[in-house]
Amino acid sequence: MSVASIPVDLLNPGQVFGCLGFLEAAVQLLGPARAAFDWRERSQARFTMSVPGLENGFEAVLRFLEQAEVSSQSPPGATDLVTEKWGVASDLAADAPAVMRQQFPVSLPSSPATLPALLRADGVALSVHHWGDTTRDNVKFWAGSGGYPGAALLRDALDLVRDGLAGAAADPFALSAVQSSSFRFDWRRDYIPLDAGFSLNAHSHIAPLGYPLVEIMAAIGLTNARPRRVERRNKLHYRYSVIGFADSQLDIAASLLPPSLLRAALGAWRRAPSPCAASKCSWGGLVKRTRLAASITSSRRPSNECRARCTCTDRFLDRARGRSRAPLGAAALTRGRAWRGLLPAHFRFQ
Repeated sequence: MSVASIPVDLLNPGQVFGCLGFLEAAVQLLGPARAAFDWRERSQARFTMSVPGLENGFEAVLRFLEQAEVSSQSPPGATDLVTEKWGVASDLAADAPAVMRQQFPVSLPSSPATLPALLRADGVALSVHHWGDTTRDNVKFWAGSGGYPGAALLRDALDLVRDGLAGAAADPFALSAVQSSSFRFDWRRDYIPLDAGFSLNAHSHIAPLGYPLVEIMAAIGLTNARPRRVERRNKLHYRYSVIGFADSQLDIAASLLPPSLLRAALGAWRRAPSPCAASKCSWGGLVKRTRLAASITSSRRPSNECRARCTCTDRFLDRARGRSRAPLGAAALTRGRAWRGLLPAHFRFQ
């Protein structure tokens, strides 16, 4: 088993989703992987992941992306739903990998913009399709001009960082590039013209610096997990949580959690009275289609003060691992030590 970790800003939703993206990709590439967030150090939180074998899981994922080609997946018989217009090849059902032919991952889309994307290399195909999911909140923060597809945005982001992926394993979320469009997961690239006093549309010589790898990994991370929308009819306010450690004496390598718990924790807010953070975001541009992050604040910094005072206590984990028949829910502390907990946060668009 190989254990590695990367720095993460827990108050950056894109980086949190991106950590889950590394986990999802590692499961597909290397087999059973386990992970957890670690906020024991006040100044720097980390995301720790273990994978089978001796290979660094983050390096393996980045090497896959370095070689990957992006295509879109068209539903059976829908020959008009293709993305060649934007320079992205479309895999019809008959041409898609066998695992993809079994079931189209989303409902029939109305346009090519929300077709699933495929990342393929070395016989492995990763499907990225959260933007087309109609069975639950698709957490889609972008609206492509002229129906620009999610697969094309993914291709563009990958092309921007492909040459720098090999040396980015130590701090992948710091990999930056000049970026004109994105999925809007990483707030560091965005701005609000009314606050800044000018619009980049009027200054073509200025190009924003983005973090394409964060966008790619966040899109992958939302394959099986979603943040929680605070109000049913408000698409501009979300909350999320991370699950991990606050005890400096804990053996992290022996206490990492399966992907199912990290996925569930992302939307587990309501019963978790642990430290919280907030980000306020806003509509951007003249036509109110793009959501931009404006600021992120925290009511309590991630620290050792975060106790296991939430759903993820001993009984919760025992139940999840099949060792207890106690019902899931808010459980009392069974041992008075800070060892695992949920760290909730929320971000608002206004």
